Amino acid sequence: MIASIDVDPQKTFTPLCPSELPVVEGDKIGPALNKQAEKAVLRVLTKDAHPANAVWVVDKPEKMLAPLDHPNADLTWVSHAVPGTEGFEIIPNLPAVTEYDHVIWKGVEPDLHPYGACFHDIQEKLSTGLIEWLAVKGVTTILVGGLATDYCVKTTALQLKQHGHFDVWVNLEACRGIAEETTIAACRDMSEVGIHVIHSLDEFPV
Repeated sequence: MIASIDVDPQKTFTPLCPSELPVVEGDKIGPALNKQAEKAVLRVLTKDAHPANAVWVVDKPEKMLAPLDHPNADLTWVSHAVPGTEGFEIIPNLPAVTEYDHVIWKGVEPDLHPYGACFHDIQEKLSTGLIEWLAVKGVTTILVGGLATDYCVKTTALQLKQHGHFDVWVNLEACRGIAEETTIAACRDMSEVGIHVIHSLDEFPV
């Protein structure tokens, strides 16, 4: 069985919210995610849901990406994806949240800033239940798209492959990355553990 995962396709990661974490063309991937979902039986949505007072929040973009001495928040970021704000909302052209088969909200605690959707913590000790839910549903193959390629998409795909032992496909047509260098590195990291990194669904055999 095939599942499709929309990783954090939220306005916070698009030019629609320029003061948060805008990824170039992040708001344009909705149609590609929908096309990807047509290949699947189940569709999953993941969303960042961060409190405004999180320990990793800084007030200016130039203060971002500074290392933190914290077990489950490794870098500083500007406030983003706060529930109730525009940045928390999903991008245009996607279904309503209630139309997905399963939804994961991550990073709700102020001292946790996970990137992957499978664990609440960076140390990967506290499961969100996503891997277990997919396994119970009989999923064997997973298509992954979303934002951003070099952070949450990469980490989610790696977790699915390493902890869930699924056949994982990352569809770059349905992704956008923050920076070219880190996106290239992310694709390499994923390929090295057996994740299929494809440029479009034309490369997906099903």
